[in-house]
Amino acid sequence: MIYFDKVTKKYADETRALDGVTFTIEPKEFVSIVGHSGAGKTTILKMILAEETPSTGSVFFESVNIHDLAPRLLNGYRRKIGTVFQDFRLLPHKTTFENVAFAMEVAGHTDEEIESDVPHVLELVDLGHKLWNFPHELSSGEKQRVAIARAIVNQPDVLIADEPTGNLDPISTFEIVQIFKKINDLGTTVILTTHNKGVIDFLKRRVITMDAGKIIRDDKHGHYIL
Repeated sequence: MIYFDKVTKKYADETRALDGVTFTIEPKEFVSIVGHSGAGKTTILKMILAEETPSTGSVFFESVNIHDLAPRLLNGYRRKIGTVFQDFRLLPHKTTFENVAFAMEVAGHTDEEIESDVPHVLELVDLGHKLWNFPHELSSGEKQRVAIARAIVNQPDVLIADEPTGNLDPISTFEIVQIFKKINDLGTTVILTTHNKGVIDFLKRRVITMDAGKIIRDDKHGHYIL
């Protein structure tokens, strides 16, 4: 469970990125966070990743205040979260297999585990036929699927996706959203930020709407309303 308790984030210029935000995300939930640029969406994600610290209030993960964690415990906490970004962030000189394997290597997995798990997770994102292709040989949608495979290969509890379809055409967007639904159905909590109305209306899952650092709507089976 992720719990924001009256979280405010104020910067030196007095800008409030978040203003008294309180909400809970339950395990295995699929939650989309929407709002105009500057509404506070990315700040929420950075809070969950402990990349930003609240000015006031607290952020809890499984009843632990994540901003009170010692550095060695913080690294362990971050391994419970997979992240997907709009710009893919693949290593250009590594193949699809190697890009995903790298995430397992960093986490300390054995060669045997890597050989077993990487093909399996690439099949999950429908890229079992692209193991040895390099990023420049892949479409934008395929690159994003590699990024998703890399994010989930270590079996995180939570998958964070920050505008993951922003650079994709409508067909690729639909395919990526279907993969997120599949990952969520397998038991992973998914937190998605997006400006794409079609994605939100297709999902029909919980939608948190942000404006000027505040939550203005929280709909269990929501639509894109701004």
